[in-house]
Formats: sequence, C-alpha cells, structure tokens
Amino acid sequence: MTSSNPPKAALHFGQVVIGPPGSGKTTYCRGMQEFLSHLGRKVVVVNLDPANEGLPYSCAVDISELVTLDDVMDGLKLGPNGGLIYSMEYLEANLDWLETKLKYHHDCYFLFDCPGQVELYTHHNSMKNIFAQLSKWNFRLTAVHLVDSHYCADPAKFISVLCTSLSTMLHIELPHVNVLSKMDLIEQYGKLAFNLDFYTEVLDLTYLVEHLSADPFFKKFHRLNVKLAEVIQDYSLVSFVPLNVQDKESMTQVLRTVDKANGYCFGDLEERNLQAMMSAAVGADFQFNASLSVQEKYMEATGKTAEDEVMDL
Repeated sequence: MTSSNPPKAALHFGQVVIGPPGSGKTTYCRGMQEFLSHLGRKVVVVNLDPANEGLPYSCAVDISELVTLDDVMDGLKLGPNGGLIYSMEYLEANLDWLETKLKYHHDCYFLFDCPGQVELYTHHNSMKNIFAQLSKWNFRLTAVHLVDSHYCADPAKFISVLCTSLSTMLHIELPHVNVLSKMDLIEQYGKLAFNLDFYTEVLDLTYLVEHLSADPFFKKFHRLNVKLAEVIQDYSLVSFVPLNVQDKESMTQVLRTVDKANGYCFGDLEERNLQAMMSAAVGADFQFNASLSVQEKYMEATGKTAEDEVMDL
C-alpha cells in the first residue's frame, strides 16, 4: 500500500514596497518592474494604494477596482488620512477579492505598491493583517521600506527616520530591507555631517547626538536624543541600502539583498541575463550608486578630502 502525499502549494515571491509619501515607491515599482523584466523574471505590479492616480507602470491588479480614496472621502466625509485607513480596513474585510485577482498571476513575481501613510505600518493593524494573510497564501515577501536620502542632511530628521524604520520593522513582522532612495540627488540636499557609510550602516549614533547638541534649539532635547539613540542601537536592526533607480548596479544591489531576505534563488537563465547586463554596462557612462562612489562624488562637490571625512569622525 503506497501513500501519496498531497502536492505542496506553490510558493510566490515578491516585495511589498512601503515608505512615507514622496519617498519614490511608485517610481521604484516601475523601475524594478522594468529591471526584472530584462532579467527574464515574469513580474506583475499590484497597486494597493487607493490614492494612486495615473499609474506610470503596467498594473495587473488595482485596488481602485474595489475602493478609491476619493469615493471614501466624499461618501464618508473623511480626510485623506482617515480615508486611507478606512480603505485598508475595507480591503482587509474583502481579501477574497484580492485572492481572486492574484490567482490569475500564480506564476509571477509580485511587486505590491502600498500606501504612504506612516501610521499604517507603525501601529495600525490592517496592513500587517493583509501581509499576514498573503503569507498564509504562500507568498514569501520582503518589505522594502523606502526613505528619501535627503533626511541624511538633517541629523534630527535622520534620528526620526531611524525610529520610524525600527517601529515599522517590529510591527509588520516581515523580512525587511531599508532603502535610501534618490541617492543620485544626495549632493543637492546640503552638507552631510558625516560620510555616507555612517548613515547606511547606522554607525555609532553618539556622534550624531553630539552634533545635535551643538545646535541651541536641540540642546535642551539632549537627554531625549540620547535615549532614542540607545533604543535604536540596542535593537541593532536598522541599516540602509543606497538606491538610484536609474543605475543598474544599484538596482542589482537592492534586488540581491531583497532576494536573500525572502529566500528567492536566481535561476540559471536569470543569472546569465544579469551577468550579461552588468558586463554590457562596464563601458557605459553611468553613476555607481554604492556608498563609496556616492561619497566620492559628494566629497568632490564639497571640496572635502578623505582625510577631512576621517577628522569629522
């Protein structure tokens, strides 16, 4: 007598793209969709943001078929924040609609373009519950949390971003990759207090707290900043991957980090396509977006030397 085991349900891999408004989530989804398509990975984008209008990418599933922010605001007399929260609660109550739509793309890699309201990822439960249900449907997802790199130019805002990133990581309970977006513009945001590695690796924050203490406005908040820095460093979870969507090496760095986080493995064909793409780019005129290359450009723009950067630390 032979016993036959039931076939295992297929795994689906993908990314949930989150972050505050203006951090570049929709641009990232468009760029990653094009990048993955060139690698031979069959990819679809799922728009879960009811406020998105005029999407710049090809959208396979769109929440606007179920609910839109304008309809919620008009019908329930809510503001934008309340309308987004209601929309996500409505989606959570109608997950059968989402499941039906996703089944049409069972053999694809998924990019979920999510709303930009920070509260949805720090203490409200709807998005967390939606992600948990996707996991029950055998989705292996990585949360890609985009943060605009201009926050690096303001130490107080950077500490705030670190706290938000940590809170998001702990709340939504997914493999997590924090990304500093718009790195091609970082030299336009002003002088950085430290070299770029300090921000991407989130090194000893006591230097940042001391830098804040030199400002008379923040001096009275010294003890608070010290405690916030201690919380961030005690968890030791937050670090960032720099991203320039227009740079192939930068996109590759982010993709490989994401694929390690959710367990996706390169197939032979995709690996060959990736190697061919990168080898073709060797002679091209494009900006490297890794931390070292961006830092070199920044030093050239500010007239600083590597010795000056060491002295800053």
